[in-house]
Amino acid sequence: MKKLLHLFTKIKPKFWDIRVSKTQVQILFNYRRVWLISIFMLTVVSLIPLSMFMIFNFRLAHEAIQRENRLRTERLTSNTRRTITYFLEERLDALRFIIREKRFNTLKNNVELIYLLRNLQMGFGGYIDLGLIDSFGLHINYAGPFDLQGKNYSNQKWFIRCVEDGTYVSDVFLGYRKLPHMIIALKLPMQNGSFYILRTTLDIQKLIQILSSLELSEKSDVFLCNHEGLVQTPSKYYGEVLKRVDLPIPEYSHRTQVIEATDKAGNPILIGYAYIQNSPFILMLVKRSEEIMKSWYSLRDEIIWLFCGSTVIIFIVILGISTFMVNKVYEADQTRLRAMESLASSSRLITVGRLAAGVSHEINNPLAVINENAGLIKDLFTLKKEYKEDQQLMELIDAVLDSVERCGEITKQLLGFARHFEPQIKPLQLNRVISEFLSFHRKEALYRNIDINMDIPEDIPVIYFDRMSLQQIFLNLINNAFQAMKDGGHLDIIVNRQQNDYISIIIRDNGCGISSEDQKKIFEPFFTTKGLKGGTGLGLSITYGLVRKFNGDISVQSKIGEGTTFTVTLPINSEGDFQNENLAR
Repeated sequence: MKKLLHLFTKIKPKFWDIRVSKTQVQILFNYRRVWLISIFMLTVVSLIPLSMFMIFNFRLAHEAIQRENRLRTERLTSNTRRTITYFLEERLDALRFIIREKRFNTLKNNVELIYLLRNLQMGFGGYIDLGLIDSFGLHINYAGPFDLQGKNYSNQKWFIRCVEDGTYVSDVFLGYRKLPHMIIALKLPMQNGSFYILRTTLDIQKLIQILSSLELSEKSDVFLCNHEGLVQTPSKYYGEVLKRVDLPIPEYSHRTQVIEATDKAGNPILIGYAYIQNSPFILMLVKRSEEIMKSWYSLRDEIIWLFCGSTVIIFIVILGISTFMVNKVYEADQTRLRAMESLASSSRLITVGRLAAGVSHEINNPLAVINENAGLIKDLFTLKKEYKEDQQLMELIDAVLDSVERCGEITKQLLGFARHFEPQIKPLQLNRVISEFLSFHRKEALYRNIDINMDIPEDIPVIYFDRMSLQQIFLNLINNAFQAMKDGGHLDIIVNRQQNDYISIIIRDNGCGISSEDQKKIFEPFFTTKGLKGGTGLGLSITYGLVRKFNGDISVQSKIGEGTTFTVTLPINSEGDFQNENLAR
């Protein structure tokens, strides 16, 4: 765990420990959120096509393997059907040959019939017996291991079918011997209008050998059943011989067909079936889907592993790119903030230029008084030394001193705005700071008939703040208010105490107002609504930075033609947070 934490400490982004809150201005964005959104969007854009390709590949491969398995099953079933058909036709052809070559009287000879049976067994195999049956169904000659001589088959279905069709291939049945077997019978008409039937019994082991010779997987099965669904050859999974098969009997088709079904256990299976022509047999080749799809499962696992590996690689690349890009944005933002601090100092010189006319007027009046009173004192002291103790003379001297003091105070304030000082947190009385600053605008307000109303309760506590920063905040907001108002305007400055040791300062004017679209941008650097009339677009952005720097907040509400209200929320004691901020830097 410690190693993982150490590794994370080394690779974590530069902005990881930065948080966006109302008490910070070091960051313009929530970098962690931007980073996560970037990772999410890039991941989605990258993985959606890959996922679609994988799904398409899945379906294509699955369908291809399914088609291949169906074709293989159909081909194997068709080949096996031809083999069985050839087996049955071969036995029938053997009987046809005997009938064509041997006369009826010859076939009635038992020795000749035994001789023919042995030749059939040696040449073809699978023959058990051979019998001659007359038109009355009587077994008149028999060669074989069973006692069937004299048996009457006139009522047997196979006899009736053979008489009607000329040939007959039976399904597997027990018969008189109570043993599974099948028969093949061939009818031959005679010149006198009668007929006889040559019948042979076939061993189903030959059919079993044909089916068992097929190369099938472990859970596959192949067998014959008749049209009623009775199993004709042994089946490993779907019933014993002469038992009803546990599968649905497919509909007749002259071609080999492959269908999908489920067995009694609910397992999906693939059935290849073919009706054997001129016989009661249906060839059934059954394969378990899970077994024949093993190649698909293997391919599927390979595709999944490929997808997972590609996803991991893509995610690592996205993580690296997103971290690199957001780190660059963070570094650029920090550079911007350092530049903004430098601009804040330069902006004070611009403000001093705007206030130069009013300040010079304030300075000229005391200088005029100094000049006049000093001249008068000079004349008085020149003419009469005894006026040294004169009360009027003392009042003039006091006036001189007051004017000089006032001139010095104004000059000191002017220099305070013009110079760059390191922030110094000191206790300040808000009413004094605001009144002191408004002294610069008294004359302009008088000339333009602007009414300034201050509502500062007496119980507002002392706040701990940097004097120069607080003056800069008021300077930018009140300057904007004066520029937004026409002559005869109204400016309200209201101070209220909030909960959690915060105070709010409301600066409200009845000027031209700000549109809702511009309200979203007014705190951005270099954004201005003054166009060519003046304005650098830095005043409100610097104000926003100063307020946030000291753990405060600023908001704006405005309507076109009705005026604008700025609400500045500042902590009563910003000393501790400001020190923590300096340590973080």
